[in-house]
Amino acid sequence: MPRERPREEGHREERPRARTHEPHESHESHEVRDRHERPRRRPALDARDAARSAARHVAGLTGRTPEGVTSLERREDGWSIGIEIVETHRIPDSTDILAEYRVELDGRGELVSYRRTERYYRGRAEDRT
Repeated sequence: MPRERPREEGHREERPRARTHEPHESHESHEVRDRHERPRRRPALDARDAARSAARHVAGLTGRTPEGVTSLERREDGWSIGIEIVETHRIPDSTDILAEYRVELDGRGELVSYRRTERYYRGRAEDRT
């Protein structure tokens, strides 16, 4: 039979903690309620996720598939991203009309604003300023 350890001097017994919920609630139901009351925060976006989110927003709003990301800038309150799309397909491809859209996202990837900033022919992209 194991021997009990003698109680050390200065050792304090733990006091029961004050209840923060009704006595008839179980601990489990309290945790479930807390999970539903607190809004979940998504982690901050990295550059890749911000670019993907911006491309999805532009595709959803314009109905066109993005060609690529032309710029990406981290801002204090989110992201500013340039997305290029083909507005008009032509033959030959060098005469396609492209457009750049500037997309502003908040820190969670939600759309704040978007606008078309430029239109140009694919073959004359180097003339852009």
